[in-house]
Amino acid sequence: MPHIVIEYTANLGAQARIPELLKTVNQTMIAQDGVFPTGGIRSRALRLDDYRMADGAADDAFVHITLKIGSGRSEAVKKQVCDALFDAVKAHFAELYEKRYLALSLEIVEFSETGSYKHNNVHSRFKKT
Repeated sequence: MPHIVIEYTANLGAQARIPELLKTVNQTMIAQDGVFPTGGIRSRALRLDDYRMADGAADDAFVHITLKIGSGRSEAVKKQVCDALFDAVKAHFAELYEKRYLALSLEIVEFSETGSYKHNNVHSRFKKT
């Protein structure tokens, strides 16, 4: 953990620069002073071909990010992480935001470890010896 799911409307096309956004998201999470183990960070983007925004009359677009984390972090840490992540997303889309109607949003979902099953050997690559 964490898992970052980015949903974006298809009308953003290549201008969304999704591969670059995924890289930025992961770098932002890694930079959070060890809050999350690097080997557990996952990000993915889902292009939405079927959607409707507002009244459907304009070429409106949106990007919604869900940050899924396990429980146990303080409110201050969660705020710090979400602030950093949302700032990075806003910076990524700043130029596009100035040119078109675009809604950006972020939510955090925290769940109990008893509801999460994991089998992951990627962590071993990041252990300090």
